[in-house]
Amino acid sequence: MTPEARLGELVRLRLGRHDTRRGFLKTALAGAAVASASTACDGAGVEKLLSKHYLKLTDEDKRKLFARIEAEVLARSGVRVTVGDPQPMAGVEFVHALDLSLCNGNRRCVEACARENNLPDDIRYLRVVEVDAGTLELANAEHAYDPELVPRSGKNYLPVQCQQCKKPPCVDACPVKATWVEPDGIVVVDYDWCIGCRYCQAACPYYARRFNFREPSIEPSRINPDQAYLSNRIRPAGVVEKCTYCLHRTRRGRYPACLEACPTGARKFGNINDENSEVRRMLERKRTYVLKEELGTVPRFFYFFG
Repeated sequence: MTPEARLGELVRLRLGRHDTRRGFLKTALAGAAVASASTACDGAGVEKLLSKHYLKLTDEDKRKLFARIEAEVLARSGVRVTVGDPQPMAGVEFVHALDLSLCNGNRRCVEACARENNLPDDIRYLRVVEVDAGTLELANAEHAYDPELVPRSGKNYLPVQCQQCKKPPCVDACPVKATWVEPDGIVVVDYDWCIGCRYCQAACPYYARRFNFREPSIEPSRINPDQAYLSNRIRPAGVVEKCTYCLHRTRRGRYPACLEACPTGARKFGNINDENSEVRRMLERKRTYVLKEELGTVPRFFYFFG
């Protein structure tokens, strides 16, 4: 049996029967996966194809799965990493707020996010655009401004990333339920379950999701070894990925990397359910805005002018 035929059989085993919408859609899309992954018919490839959805993993399943990922990174890069699985904290709903009067467009948040989340050079979760002062108008935003020549008079700078929507169209669009909203409001992706159809990417009105076209190439010295399965572990090629509010940090009581890197203090982050949290007080006192409010996505990312 050829490698392609062997992988085809494994895909059929992985996808199961066609009596569910998920099974039908995954099988329909499997041809491309077979062609692109025919060289992956080894033990690790088989294990990935037969793995369970994250929400059905037992503690023992997770132990084996995380150990496999750690071993793969070590073999590929020589870097020892730890893959964890921090859980949502009871009663916590994370929100992010940004003071547009303080953001000066330096884009340090963009690069801090990339380093923290093990992003290759061709993928960024955050983008910062230049807009006319006092507006949130994205249609005429300048994406290619020089961050060394900011701030410019008459301009504001608008960072855009995953808005962690309460009603995320990306989740509704996923045919295999590879993405969902966690109890603390973070929209996550099971990268081992994602089939790379990119429906979620097309559905997102904020251009917040990125497709990994090729096997990520990251210098070993730049790999962040503190990783989480649903967050900043190194993603495989052929999946859609996104910001997770640095859940490997925030669920352990730390701030997102973008906030820590901001030199102007423009970013606020915390638990909106905590009456004493800084972000809660800020949202109560300021007139806030959300992007594309008319779409009804109900973002957990707020903007205001200080």
